[in-house]
Amino acid sequence: MAAVKTVKNTAIKIKVKHAGRYPLPAYATKGSAAMDLHAEIGSRSQHIIQGESQLIPTGIWISIPEGYCCKIYSRSGLANKKGLGVSSGVGVIDSDYRGQVFVSLMNYGQVTQYVEPGDRIAQLVLEKVEKIEWEEVVELDETDRGIGGFGSSGNKTAA
Repeated sequence: MAAVKTVKNTAIKIKVKHAGRYPLPAYATKGSAAMDLHAEIGSRSQHIIQGESQLIPTGIWISIPEGYCCKIYSRSGLANKKGLGVSSGVGVIDSDYRGQVFVSLMNYGQVTQYVEPGDRIAQLVLEKVEKIEWEEVVELDETDRGIGGFGSSGNKTAA
């Protein structure tokens, strides 16, 4: 019989603009890796015309522990149905940032889209950060792949 692994959760402090108006970011299922972020845009919808992005407030401020960051990713359903996604691909919130969390939402579609108050607009993931310490060298170690890039990994003739 396999041993049951206990997962320790990381406590994150959160300040909310309007407590109770919208749910706190939460995991939709037991296996979810990300929490949904909601649009805190008052009582009117916000439009995003095709090819443009808008900063959408979430109404939350978070205190991320040192050694971690939060990343903001697009919601696949919103991207698929409305063409709306995080404009930079992934948003990064550093552990020393204490401002309101915003989502830069881009309309990749062909028509103007609307974000309604409380809509789930993005996903938030907590990630451990490993710091880099550079070691400057004259040469790097060799590999079978070498300097081949951009499509070379499956190409036997790329040398």
